[in-house]
Amino acid sequence: MSTHEPTRAFETGPVSAPEPPAQTARARVGTVVWGLIVLALAALIIISKLGLVALNGNYVLIGLMIGAGAALVIGGLVSARSRKANGSGPDSGSGAADS
Repeated sequence: MSTHEPTRAFETGPVSAPEPPAQTARARVGTVVWGLIVLALAALIIISKLGLVALNGNYVLIGLMIGAGAALVIGGLVSARSRKANGSGPDSGSGAADS
């Protein structure tokens, strides 16, 4: 008798459970706004140094702060609304009271 075992052509290692889909990382509103501020300042400095436009520094800073504040408030509201729509807000979960 033969003690030869046939080789397994398609043998694989242990099968693991499929990984759950990873949540996509979202950029924070503050990070995006500060990045836009830096880009705007750089563009304004380049324009000013080229002599295309004479800029008043105080007005530029006031405009940037107004724009940044508005962007942060609007971005925060949009982020809160999307979190609420996804059900991951502070009222969702086991601690929320049912009405």
